[in-house]
Amino acid sequence: MNKGAGHLYGIGLGPGDPELLTVKAVRLIQAAPVVAYFAKAGRRGNARKIVDRWLCDTCEELPLYYPVTTEISFDDPRYIAQLAGFYEASAEAIAARLLAGQDVALLSEGDPLFYGSFMHLFVRLKERFAVTIVPGVTAMSGCLAAAKTPVTWGDDILTVLPGTLSLALLEGRLNGCNAVAIMKVGRNLAKVRAALAGAGLLDRAIYVERATMDNEVILPLAQKPDDEAPYFAMVIVPGLGRRP
Repeated sequence: MNKGAGHLYGIGLGPGDPELLTVKAVRLIQAAPVVAYFAKAGRRGNARKIVDRWLCDTCEELPLYYPVTTEISFDDPRYIAQLAGFYEASAEAIAARLLAGQDVALLSEGDPLFYGSFMHLFVRLKERFAVTIVPGVTAMSGCLAAAKTPVTWGDDILTVLPGTLSLALLEGRLNGCNAVAIMKVGRNLAKVRAALAGAGLLDRAIYVERATMDNEVILPLAQKPDDEAPYFAMVIVPGLGRRP
């Protein structure tokens, strides 16, 4: 560890509602001299919007702009190379502040260790600097609460899948599942719908978009008339397990 260096805080922001931040998260964000967050180039980013009411006017804002988002397929070698370079550069930008003795709050939508970009910087910095991770309400928890949907009963097993898997892999994983949460829906919705239909789960699937936000959308997936979905979308299949 670098003596005299600042402390890195990975701050979980929850699914979108600013009131779902923990007391600890708010306290650390307000106290941090540097607040870093991920965003698409040219935009404020969802993380920055969530903390708008909590951010101190005197802190340095350090936006980390993704070089690509959905322009290239995630399994394209160009995507992997560009993201690797981006995470390296972002880690070094944060390291420079830490070496100067400044604490850095790195914001993460949902929970930092659940499909969060924070993890890519954490593994690059954890051996050099002190790190504290503040858990957040996961996107999955936000979707379940917004949809008022119990997901696991009795001995149900919950399966979490990324919608970026191939159709064959998705359908194969879905077969025999009790309860399911499908993340990273976005432009994969048509494929997700087809996989659920193939596994016989479409009639139980619930589509949740922008859970806990003012413009949230919740409806049975079978009733959604199109295959358009934003990044902040998820599909939930509630379990039907043992109940008293």
